Amino acid sequence: MKNFFFLLGLLLISFSTQASAAPTELEGTFKLGPTLIMIFVLILFILIGLKYRAKDTSDYYAAGRKISRIGSGMAIASNWMSAASFLGMAALMFGLGYHGLAFVAGWTGGYVLLLILMAGQIRKYGKYTAPDFIGDRYYSTGLRLASAIIVIFISIAYTVPQFAGIGLMFKWIMGIDYFYALLIGGGVVLIYTLISGMLGVTKNMQVQYIIIAISFLIPLFVLLYDYNYFFLLPPVGYGSVVSDIVTGIPLAEANYLMNVHGHQFAIVASPEYVMPWSTSTGVSFFQWMAIIFSLMIGTAGLPHVIQRFYVVPKSNDARWSVVWGLFFICIIYWTAPVYAAFGKILAAHPEVGRLAPDAIVIYTAQLGNVHPLIVGFLAAGAVSAAFSTTAGLLVSGASAFSHDIYVRVMNPNAEGKKQLLIARVGTVLMAVIVAMLAMLELALIGELVALTFSIAGSTIFPLFLLGIWWSGSNKQGAIAGLAVGVAISIFAITYFVAGRLGTVLPHHEFVSYYLGAWYFGWVGAPLAIITNILVSRFTKPTPIEIRKFLAEQVH
Repeated sequence: MKNFFFLLGLLLISFSTQASAAPTELEGTFKLGPTLIMIFVLILFILIGLKYRAKDTSDYYAAGRKISRIGSGMAIASNWMSAASFLGMAALMFGLGYHGLAFVAGWTGGYVLLLILMAGQIRKYGKYTAPDFIGDRYYSTGLRLASAIIVIFISIAYTVPQFAGIGLMFKWIMGIDYFYALLIGGGVVLIYTLISGMLGVTKNMQVQYIIIAISFLIPLFVLLYDYNYFFLLPPVGYGSVVSDIVTGIPLAEANYLMNVHGHQFAIVASPEYVMPWSTSTGVSFFQWMAIIFSLMIGTAGLPHVIQRFYVVPKSNDARWSVVWGLFFICIIYWTAPVYAAFGKILAAHPEVGRLAPDAIVIYTAQLGNVHPLIVGFLAAGAVSAAFSTTAGLLVSGASAFSHDIYVRVMNPNAEGKKQLLIARVGTVLMAVIVAMLAMLELALIGELVALTFSIAGSTIFPLFLLGIWWSGSNKQGAIAGLAVGVAISIFAITYFVAGRLGTVLPHHEFVSYYLGAWYFGWVGAPLAIITNILVSRFTKPTPIEIRKFLAEQVH
């Protein structure tokens, strides 16, 4: 194996001068240097997965509950640094300007909400999965089954944009059609997840975060230095780049600075880029706030995020893992807008043409004439980001399928090996469904992820919030609240899908504005919570043993 890596290193050096044939085209020639980097990264992931592969259900579901605070924090950050963060965040800000900050604020704010309301309490309760908690807290096999199905649906919906990101990067690196790139990339991440389980995935996520952070930051230092901005701290240099977008850079001031095509580093004044709720984006103050709210509560309701709190030994470790996770997340979130701002200037010349927003991170590095191998490493970082989240989601969905449906409902006496087999079958089925949906390319990566957050915020979040903090929430209230959240989710998604397919349903504009696919959680969550409370007030109270357990062990 050492000889293999030595030969791989020699190949990387020998092709270090290779440049891509079409710097801003995804469908170009095969790029050997970036391909070798990606192969090296993928082999590293698989080796770590083999070393720490799951040997039993505890390892597969919760990593044996033996991950450190910092290690769990890095895993949380890596799990969170999905294709939506690595590729989608810059894409949203590139296309929407100030409005894109709503996604940054919502996603980061959600982790603060988790830290305050849930992290320690979830770990204290001591269940493996979200459906396990819901079924036990609300003493209902039916709710366990319903929540497991919702978790599987959320996992599938969230994995679709991750597969899209993997396909996009494999397409750029290998120069092949998106269909084949998606099949190859999806197949690799599926094999890796089946081998690793949660223990191997969590160990890998720590390595993946390091790769993600380094690959994301190096091109920014190069770009800021080459174009005469303050490069030691990218967020500081970002302020100057945005100022230049607003005031414009005349051709006379561009001097010798050019993009890779020889176009001068110039742009006409674009003040709308920083205008709050500009009419140019078609986004209002209401939509901006609704997106932030929906993303925050959605973060606190995502099953694969909640499941991360079970991998640490104690409840206090769960809280600190969120703190560390937020720190590691912010390193990326504070720098992602720099790619969008640079992309605005470097792609300003008409000859560059219209760029696909989801690949603007790669395009920006290419247009800035960053060395092809560094761009290849950046693409490998994007693959790492999508891999880490996809693996976590597949394990989360497989846990719901095996642990919460098969074992808890269908076959309580199933042996550990049988449970692992069912979990792996569930993982394969999910991957196949996700790949088929990813082929449709329904929306931007970041937008598809936001839809998933609205679903989680309308369904899972109310059950956890009330289940932890209000002992009066009972089975009947939970069923009624969940039904309301599911109904609103189905209603909003139906209008979204119909609109994408060209079908106009009654009151389409009204529903699309107030129950948009990215933010219908602003209605779904409050209504689900209110329904839960009202029904719980007028039905049989929560059993005394559950009230006692919450008071003595959880609060």
